Amino acid sequence: MPSTAVLPSEDTLAHSPAHSPAHPDARKKFDSRTIFLLGLLTAGSGIVSPPVALVGGIAFGFLIVHPLRSESAKLAKLLLQASVVALGFGMNIQQVAHAGRSGFVYTAISIATAMLLGLLLGKLLRVGGKSSFLITAGTAICGGSAIAAIAPITNANEEEISVSMGTVFLLNSVALLLFPPVGHLLHLSQNQFGLWAALAIHDTSSVVGAAAAYGAQALSIGTTVKLARALWIVPVSLFTAASMARIAAHRGHAKSHHKARVTFPWFILFFCIAAALSTYIPRLHPEFTALNQLGKDGLTATLFLIGTSLSKKTLRRVGIRPMVQGVALWIIVGTASLAAIYFHFISI
Repeated sequence: MPSTAVLPSEDTLAHSPAHSPAHPDARKKFDSRTIFLLGLLTAGSGIVSPPVALVGGIAFGFLIVHPLRSESAKLAKLLLQASVVALGFGMNIQQVAHAGRSGFVYTAISIATAMLLGLLLGKLLRVGGKSSFLITAGTAICGGSAIAAIAPITNANEEEISVSMGTVFLLNSVALLLFPPVGHLLHLSQNQFGLWAALAIHDTSSVVGAAAAYGAQALSIGTTVKLARALWIVPVSLFTAASMARIAAHRGHAKSHHKARVTFPWFILFFCIAAALSTYIPRLHPEFTALNQLGKDGLTATLFLIGTSLSKKTLRRVGIRPMVQGVALWIIVGTASLAAIYFHFISI
């Protein structure tokens, strides 16, 4: 007699692992991923402004445990570089060259002064040597990009890098929200605001976000001068590598060679190529305009990603002394550059 298959009852199905409700932790993680992805899509859709995207990212970081922290950091870096290149399609290469020449001189003076003051403040506040140097370099050059480039050369550990990144990203967030109202209050011109943002705000994404909120000409000047400032990553990295090698030799570690690769920010070259194409191939203006808008939307999404990297844990990890060093240096650089621009000592 053939055997009869025994089908599971409804009660058995309901209590089997495949049909049981999702584990609370898994459901919570799924919900946080959903919220994160929805926030990222909204930020990149063009329907929210850069400051709103940043505030939304910060709110996510403080209220929800980030489910994709490392992936978000990598995406932010790639999206920032691609977006900067796309912004080049909306700019004139001749204006870029003019602003770049003037900005290169201003940034050289600004970086040298900021480096000296930052290291002095770090010493006075007794901030750890590597953390102090990374905070100073991030403030002087271009925020997180400078820290990421210089940290391997100094052999900084994870805590020192986190403290430096946290300090710079917190101040970036404040600058993006604070600078446009101050600019309007002082009736700064488009050129003046763009130059001030480029000299006084750490990260490229926040410079672009603040400048875009102020106006198209401010965006052009701010982006160009900021990229001229970012080029200083290369000489500062080389100087740091040489200094570390001398220190190692002085301490008797002759076999210790710092082989951390000094990388050139190639996306700046691609930005210039995009600006040249936009200038000399006018028949493709509609396509270039679309690419430029994609760059703006990408930068807004980048600010959301950067905002999500901040959290209560970030604040606790930074501590008082590194934060005081970063804030004091930022205020000095910001007010000094603003005064120089406002009273027409420097201009573009």
